[in-house]
Amino acid sequence: MSEHAFTQVDVFAPRALTGNPVAVVHDAGEVTDARMAAFANWTNLSETTFLLPPTAEGAAGGADYRVRIWTPSRELPFAGHPTLGTAHAWLEAGGVPARDGVVVQECGVGLVEVRRGGGAAGGAGDEAGAGGELAFAAPALLRSGPVDAADREQAVAALGVDPAAVIDLAWVDNGPGWLGVRLDSAATVLGLRPDMAVMGDLRIGVVGPHEPGGPADVEVRAFVPVLAVAEDPVTGSLNAGLALWLTADGTLPPSYVARQGTALGRDGRVSVTTGDDGRIWVGGATRSTVRGTVEL
Repeated sequence: MSEHAFTQVDVFAPRALTGNPVAVVHDAGEVTDARMAAFANWTNLSETTFLLPPTAEGAAGGADYRVRIWTPSRELPFAGHPTLGTAHAWLEAGGVPARDGVVVQECGVGLVEVRRGGGAAGGAGDEAGAGGELAFAAPALLRSGPVDAADREQAVAALGVDPAAVIDLAWVDNGPGWLGVRLDSAATVLGLRPDMAVMGDLRIGVVGPHEPGGPADVEVRAFVPVLAVAEDPVTGSLNAGLALWLTADGTLPPSYVARQGTALGRDGRVSVTTGDDGRIWVGGATRSTVRGTVEL
C-alpha cells in the first residue's frame, strides 16, 4: 500500500457543486493498473485520474505531467473534464508549467494544451487554483463524418426520439468514441428518456439550440452506459467534438456557451472559443471540493 495526496475537483461548475467531479490521485507512479482500475470503480465517478511524470517522449515534447484517465469500467485515452480537473489539481499542488501560462498534458491521444483562463487568450496572470477558469485545446477527431444507416437507426431508437426531431448525426470521436446527434431544440434534448439497453456499445452525445435569450446557446447531454456511466453530468470531450463539427459547418458560431447536466440536477457551463489561429478551446470553472490522502 502507498499513500497519495488526493483532490476531488468540480469542473465546469459556475457555482459550487453544480459541475462534474473528478477524483485526482497525485504522484501515482507506484500505483499498478489493477489498483487504478479498482479505485476508479470504487469512486464510481465518471472519471478518476492518476498523475504521473511524463514519459521521455512526452517530456521531449514539452509535457509537464502525464495523466491516466479511468472510468468505473475502463481506461480512456482522453477525456475533457478530467483534463481540466487534473490540471487544476496539479497547479494547486504547486506545479509550475515549463511554458508560461500553458500546461502541457500527456495522455493517450498525445499532448494536450491547457490554458489558464477560460478563453483562447488566457494569460499567465489568471489564477486557476481556487475556482478559476481553465480551457483545453480540442484534440483532432480520431473518427468523423457520416453515420451509417444501422448506427443511425440504433441511436434514434435508443434515444426514443421522434425521427423528425433529428436534424443530423456525425461521428465526433476524440477518444471516448462519441456519436453526435443534433436535435431540433434544447427542449427535445431535455425531454429525452433513453433506453440504455438499446444503446448498447454506442456513446451518444446530443445537442439542441436554446431560444434566444435562454440560459445558454445550446443544451447538451451525454449517454455512455458501456463505460458504466449512464449519463455523464458535464462532458468536455463531447463538447470539444461537437464544437469541431458544428462550428466548421456554420451551425454554431465560433464562440458559444453550452449548458449540460440540467437533467441530473447540475448546472454545468462549457465555454467554446475559437482563437485567431482557428484552434478551438473548451473551458470552464474549476474548484477543489475535497482534499486529503488516499491509500492504494
